[in-house]
Amino acid sequence: MATSQKLEEHFLTCTICTEVFDNPCTLVCYHTFCRKCVVNYTKTRPEAISAKSLLCPFCSKMTKVSSPEKPLEEWADDVKPSFVIQGLLDSFGPGCKDTKNCTCCQREGETTPASVWCSICDDALCQSCARAHRQFPATRHHDVLDLSGEVTTIRKRKVMCNEHKDECIKFLCKDCKKVTCHTCCVIYHRKCDSVVTLESELPALKSQLLNEKDKIIKKQIQMKVKVDTVKSNVISEKDRYAKIESEIKSSGNKAREKITFKENKLLDELREISEKHIGQLTADIKSEEISVQMYRQQVELIDQTLQSECDMDVYEMYQGCEAGDVDAAGDADVKEKGRIAKIMFRQDTDQLSRALNDLQLGEIDIQYEGVLDLKATPVLQDTINIRVAGDGNVARPIDLTIVVMNGTDTVVVTDYDNKSVKSFYTKTKQPGHSKLNLSSGPYGITKLKHNQVAVTVPSTRQIVTVEVNPDLVLLSTITTNKQYRGITSLTESTLAACVPSSPGVDILDMTGHVLRSISPVHSGKNILQNPYFLCTTRTGNILVSDCSSRCVLCLTPEGDVVFTYTPTGDTTLIYPWGITSTSTGDILVADSSQHEVVHLTESGQFVRHFLTADDGVLNPCGVWVDGRGHVYVCNYASRDIKVFTSSNRV
Repeated sequence: MATSQKLEEHFLTCTICTEVFDNPCTLVCYHTFCRKCVVNYTKTRPEAISAKSLLCPFCSKMTKVSSPEKPLEEWADDVKPSFVIQGLLDSFGPGCKDTKNCTCCQREGETTPASVWCSICDDALCQSCARAHRQFPATRHHDVLDLSGEVTTIRKRKVMCNEHKDECIKFLCKDCKKVTCHTCCVIYHRKCDSVVTLESELPALKSQLLNEKDKIIKKQIQMKVKVDTVKSNVISEKDRYAKIESEIKSSGNKAREKITFKENKLLDELREISEKHIGQLTADIKSEEISVQMYRQQVELIDQTLQSECDMDVYEMYQGCEAGDVDAAGDADVKEKGRIAKIMFRQDTDQLSRALNDLQLGEIDIQYEGVLDLKATPVLQDTINIRVAGDGNVARPIDLTIVVMNGTDTVVVTDYDNKSVKSFYTKTKQPGHSKLNLSSGPYGITKLKHNQVAVTVPSTRQIVTVEVNPDLVLLSTITTNKQYRGITSLTESTLAACVPSSPGVDILDMTGHVLRSISPVHSGKNILQNPYFLCTTRTGNILVSDCSSRCVLCLTPEGDVVFTYTPTGDTTLIYPWGITSTSTGDILVADSSQHEVVHLTESGQFVRHFLTADDGVLNPCGVWVDGRGHVYVCNYASRDIKVFTSSNRV
């Protein structure tokens, strides 16, 4: 039971649904998945659907289906599981045969304890059935295993021929690399030179498997070391993130301290002014109270005078009032100059809001592995002179791409004036190059598979496919109806190409057949006037640079306009040519007339002039960003390729 559980957990579980295999199928890469799981995954990958293949979610290899005309849900029906997986499922998977009870008796509806196991018949037998089994001429020589005691059952599963259901697979045709039954050998492999028994080949096969096992163990150890390293990095990164978090909080605390300082300063100022104001008002109250007391005394004095029997007293009081003596006390309320009249707090809400918006505690700076840091300063790393022996003309680099083979970066460039495609690489620490001559000048270039490129040859109306090893080998020549210049790969089976003479973008298959043409219109006019370069974004859209309309256009493969970049002022494009999109979605477009490479966001917003003439960019044509943080620019003026990397130096 424990063995069965371990097998289910480690060998019989689909890595997509994490359940025990349900109707498994093994792809050409020998990775096994549930049929429905691999089909559902393939549905999400347009390139696999176009290629009529099942896509492996683990290694991305494609398995051609035998009946592509069937619905996609049925593509995996003819893909069988490997013998090993099927054997494990039969032996240990859900519903495997019962080895405790006699198989023959169970067919008769009886339950009898099994005593032996026949590895050829794949049946458990009781003592009676075992005696009968030994008496039949066809089964008397079968190997049986005693099931008594604690003996572990080892089942030797029969693998039957798909065509001849009653025959076991016992032979191996080395010429066809197929295992067969006896009848298949007689019918289909009579002319083959090397047909041997599978049993005779087992030692050699096991030896190869042991060698493969050793290789896998080494890879396992290497991967384990890598996992341990990553785990260590996780711990250190967590510590670093905690430090960054502390720094962010510190920045916030400093900002809050400054705000609190200004708040306290305002409160102190308010306290000082308010105390002064209250002091003035308190003094006024004191003065007014004295005046009130004096008026009361004057009133009492007048009352006494009126009651006096001396006429002279009345007259003197009258004269005093007439002279203003009574109001003399009231003159004391003359206010001093500069007195505080009112205290108010004038708050500039808009300015405060702007200040808070402009408040910068810092920035989170992310550095990606192998990704160009477009915020950093570009630094010239290398210059590749593309003129080679045998060139009859001055080199004219137009477009380029980078192909990585066995860790070697190969620059593949089109040389229009020398009618050739060239590759430049470093192998065993020595620089090398290759040249493939064509009948006419090549223009645009795009990467197809990992070591294949497609190149447009406008004058002869051709698209050629080339293998990069890193030397160049011509694979095929595709004849087209138009003189295409810019080209980009959409999927493994579809291309997009543009024609300046009849402005538009065509979607082609690998035979040169036009699947559809795209000519976006705005206000009744064609937006494209003279498109020369194309590239594909990470989302599968098409970027087009048009030197006549001075714009960059983003289109879906169906022809919808995502955005149009037509800037004015300092960001105006004069002659946009080469264009590329990075793995982060950013866009670089070469402006040949202004000797610069412009950086745009994924949505087509201007960021900055990334490269200029000061960096050595002169009449740039093609531009490319590789997966290791380098920018390659074809320089038309200096007839070379400039290689830039990013630096954090200011």
